[in-house]
Amino acid sequence: MSERSYGRDADALRPVSIEPGFVRTATGSALISIGETRVICTASVQESVPRWLAGKGRGWVTAEYAMLPASTGERKPRDIASGRADGRSVEIQRLIGRSLRGVVDFAALGERTIYVDCDVLQADGGTRCASITGGMVALELAVLALLREGKIASSPLNGSVAAISAGVLDGQPLLDLDYAEDSRAEVDANVVMTGDGGLVEVQATAERTPLSRAHLDRLLALAETGVASLRAAQSAAVQAG
Repeated sequence: MSERSYGRDADALRPVSIEPGFVRTATGSALISIGETRVICTASVQESVPRWLAGKGRGWVTAEYAMLPASTGERKPRDIASGRADGRSVEIQRLIGRSLRGVVDFAALGERTIYVDCDVLQADGGTRCASITGGMVALELAVLALLREGKIASSPLNGSVAAISAGVLDGQPLLDLDYAEDSRAEVDANVVMTGDGGLVEVQATAERTPLSRAHLDRLLALAETGVASLRAAQSAAVQAG
């Protein structure tokens, strides 16, 4: 196997940075960079809920995801050009929403909706994982703003989530695949975990070689170490925000 980007070991993340408050006009926001992948995540609060939740005393959290046209080098047409989001974007934004909702107490949120928007500035693998990780920071900052403003009595967050990719390339399990690795990997997995190590979702696909139980266990172990590092970065960003 060729040397990895940034000269890192098999169990190492690419350089991670999370800049809180990147979008001043959003209730909560963060710019997350993982290697060359960069995503702007914003959380916006709306004092209403979807019609099917009206009058139930519960809130809602949902997400949207998009890649800017130049994010991959070759221009990607905006979804609005076709009148609808492409299938990949819909799948990813549903994953982001499910992941974030897993740590929210909707009764404590009250009848309001928090929209988490994730816009990919530059893609080099792992955009959905970066979106979940950065989206969690934006959500936490939005909740802190609601608390400061006295709109909620207690935090509706009962945990945190982060996500990281792992895969098998040339028979070797690797953490945090960049695009060059992901495009050649025999196995590609995206793992969403809570801050205390609980699994929220695992998406694993074997491209050519069936995924063995041993390899799956190894990938999950790698992901656990990666998520621990990401959670530390999330905590630092929230404190700085």
